[in-house]
Amino acid sequence: MLSAESKEKLTNWSGNLEYGTEQLTPATSQAEVQQFVKDHNSFKVLGTRHCFNDIANTRNEFLSLKPQDQVIALDKSARTVTIEAGMTYGQLAPYLHQNGFALHNLASLPHISVAGACTTATHGSGEKNGNLSTAVSALEFVIASGEVRTLSREKDEENFKGAVVGLGALGVITKITLDLQPTFMMQQWVYENLPLDQLTKNFDAIEAAGYSVSLFTDWRERSINEVWIKSRMDVGFKAAPEFYGGKLATRNLHPIIELSAENCTGQMGVPGPWYERLPHFRMGFTPSAGKELQSEYFVPREHALDAILAVQRLNEMVSPHLLISEIRTIAADDLWMSTCYKRPSVTIHFTWKQDWPAVNKVLPVIERELEPLQVRPHWGKLFAMSREKLQSRYDKLPEFVALCNEFDPKGKFRNEFLNRNIFRT
Repeated sequence: MLSAESKEKLTNWSGNLEYGTEQLTPATSQAEVQQFVKDHNSFKVLGTRHCFNDIANTRNEFLSLKPQDQVIALDKSARTVTIEAGMTYGQLAPYLHQNGFALHNLASLPHISVAGACTTATHGSGEKNGNLSTAVSALEFVIASGEVRTLSREKDEENFKGAVVGLGALGVITKITLDLQPTFMMQQWVYENLPLDQLTKNFDAIEAAGYSVSLFTDWRERSINEVWIKSRMDVGFKAAPEFYGGKLATRNLHPIIELSAENCTGQMGVPGPWYERLPHFRMGFTPSAGKELQSEYFVPREHALDAILAVQRLNEMVSPHLLISEIRTIAADDLWMSTCYKRPSVTIHFTWKQDWPAVNKVLPVIERELEPLQVRPHWGKLFAMSREKLQSRYDKLPEFVALCNEFDPKGKFRNEFLNRNIFRT
């Protein structure tokens, strides 16, 4: 028997968004999910609450799959793992490593749910690494009728491409299958104060220096505050005292230099397994700054320097409201609603101070500067882009809407965010 949890105020992770209802019902089995779907006309699934906008919000009722967080099957010959939708990367990664496997990439923090990260095209970094959803090879979800539907890359190629980054609009994901690779060890090195002119002259070489490279800047000076290079030990980054004018750090650092590095993953070249180096933050610690706002913009890889220099020109407007920015590269994919659909991309991420009135004024200015570069905003973060511009960025939007209408003809899984940005004409 399903029962709603206590009526405490529900907020997202950073506290900037208070959800529209306190009604939260946990489901402990697929049968309970099916019954809940049949019994409700409008609701949303609430995961680890790391979205900064209202993509997961509702005024009606929430369903939680947090109790369903187990590994269902590890297929060593096929190199896949199938898990329940409530599992986080922090839970899954050590299990995979202990069994000799790894994922191709991880986001900057491991606290997020696998299903939620994949359905919003969340990503890590790397010239050859696709976002997290590119590891998905099969999805099982409950559609609006209460029926269980399975889609796989092998058997349902086109519909599968539309469903993986589903934005919560197709149904309740209950199981997800991921591609694996053999486990590997990594090292992480940090360089400080890399000059901006060196970045513009050597961007490709800098981004190719490691398996995953992150550039952190507050835009105050014409330099990159920190360069985080994550390198596989079987390939090997040869750390030198200087890297394109940046100086090798002599102590562990937080991306926000004033904060303690205690909650960050190991640096200084200390070896560690992939899941303890690919994220920036350690499981069990508060990620990043805590109370903050986040925005992120994707542009085609060939426009990387134009985008970086455009934001640099806005430094006097951006910097006073900023904690830190991060610049990363991500490989192209073929998932319809992915922010990297059909184009290798560079992202510029903004971690803002929690001052929404100020940030709300800055976002339209940033978007206007990046508009000529065919910018796409992160689905789960704050943006100001109009519905018309957002829709123009996705060639497969009509097919996606048709797929949603097939699986959810009465809009049971829609909310204000989806209606505002995807469905209403």
